[in-house]
Amino acid sequence: MNLTAFWSASTPLEAAPAARISGRVASLLLVATGLSDYLFWHELVGLNGLIYMVFLVGAHLLLLPRYAPVRRTAAFWVAVVGCLVSGGLVAWYGSGAAELAALASGLLLVGLVNQPQLRLVGAAVGTAVAGVLPSMALVLSSLRVPRGLGGRLRRGWYYGRLLGLPLLALVVFQALFTYANSRYAALSTQLWEVLGTWLARLVEAISVPHLLFLVLCGVGAVGALVVVPVHYFLDHESRFGEFVRRQRDGVASFAVRRPNFSHSDRGALALRKEWLAAVVSFGLLNALLLVVNIVDVRWLWFGFRAAPGFDLTQFVHEGTYVLIFSILLAAGIMLWFFRRNLNFYKPGLPLLRWGATLWVVQNAVLAVSVGLRNYYYIEATELAYKRIGVYGFLLLTLFGLGTVLLKIWQRRSAFSLVRLNSWAAYALLLSLAAGNWEIWIARYNLQPRFERLNIGFLLTMPPRVLPVLAEREGLLDKAKELVEEGDDGYFHLIPREVAHRKLRARLAAFRAEYPQRDWQSRTGASEQAYQQLRP
Repeated sequence: MNLTAFWSASTPLEAAPAARISGRVASLLLVATGLSDYLFWHELVGLNGLIYMVFLVGAHLLLLPRYAPVRRTAAFWVAVVGCLVSGGLVAWYGSGAAELAALASGLLLVGLVNQPQLRLVGAAVGTAVAGVLPSMALVLSSLRVPRGLGGRLRRGWYYGRLLGLPLLALVVFQALFTYANSRYAALSTQLWEVLGTWLARLVEAISVPHLLFLVLCGVGAVGALVVVPVHYFLDHESRFGEFVRRQRDGVASFAVRRPNFSHSDRGALALRKEWLAAVVSFGLLNALLLVVNIVDVRWLWFGFRAAPGFDLTQFVHEGTYVLIFSILLAAGIMLWFFRRNLNFYKPGLPLLRWGATLWVVQNAVLAVSVGLRNYYYIEATELAYKRIGVYGFLLLTLFGLGTVLLKIWQRRSAFSLVRLNSWAAYALLLSLAAGNWEIWIARYNLQPRFERLNIGFLLTMPPRVLPVLAEREGLLDKAKELVEEGDDGYFHLIPREVAHRKLRARLAAFRAEYPQRDWQSRTGASEQAYQQLRP
């Protein structure tokens, strides 16, 4: 007879939790929470960003087994390099682009550790974000009340009541001696002042905002280090392939991917009609775009000169946005026609491919024309963040048009295009974070050839620009107009003496404020600027 069942029923064992975090993970969570609080509480982003990114990478490399599948993926090591590079850029520049690149790199790393098979950057980032709540649930379920805690509490209450009477007597005699002896009262007052100062610091250290920030640091540490598998994005990815496959959905057969047994009224020539519509569309649109490109090439590419009274702002802003939208619309039309079995229509496929290729090339020419519009605006007015962003977007657009050619000639799927372009966008983000854009903008805009100087824009830039402004302060007296953008969105003139006063106030404030910064908030570029501006 099997007696184990009776034995287990008479002495039931405590059920173990389904999953608990290991001691190593728990230790790293405590370290990560304390480190985050120490690095970022009441601090700007600077050297602390690099330290945290190094810790994040090191922690994951420590937690991952040697045989972990993610270690054998190129995407994981790209994310590791991205974390370290973006952390270094944050430590040197402290710019918004570097912070965004570091955030994206960290989420990408966490998402790939969660699901190594992910191929999309957005899916990896989404997995990292979606894994925070399950990770928190796992950590909270792993917490256990220490054994014997009830007995300890009862003993503590007993000794607390036992010591209550002596403490009461101490308070009474303290008040009597203070009233009776003036010297003792003075000494007691000094002691209470010291205790009051210490308690004030203690209360400040455990303030409610600080406690909330500490909780936020803990949540961030859990989301970054505790891995609870999230399959939502991977399940959606797994349905898509890299290449288009021929599908016969109208055939009543179990051999096709998605058989359709309902009545179909599609004729045998439906595919040829769709091909004819695509050929006519590409022909008409190629002819129209050819006219536009001829006009732009003759007008913009060689010897462009803005006529007197020409509205350059409208020429760039509205024209650029419309042309960018037309390029995106062209890519969408291309994806629509090459989404299914037109990729396998052999009689008309060569003509269709060459017509689509010609359209892609013409859209690339159109993108170059947009870049020239942007260049002429920069040459005539000033360099700004949006103008740099336009060039970044155009580079991404040209790369996207190249991937459209891959789709046409290699029968790649839309999923493949999204994957390639998402990684290109991540590479572009890292490249933008590596640029010292504020210095380059200030040096370009502070040229004697410009009649109007947007000094308000330059004064809002980070402190690393101040040495350039101080070096070229004399240009404030040479510029014909000094302007700043108001809250109403319009530019307003600034008197020269006001511009000088604002610049000197900014320099004085930086010289006084920077030495007070803790090391966590300092950046390499700001340190270099302070050394150049020291009196």
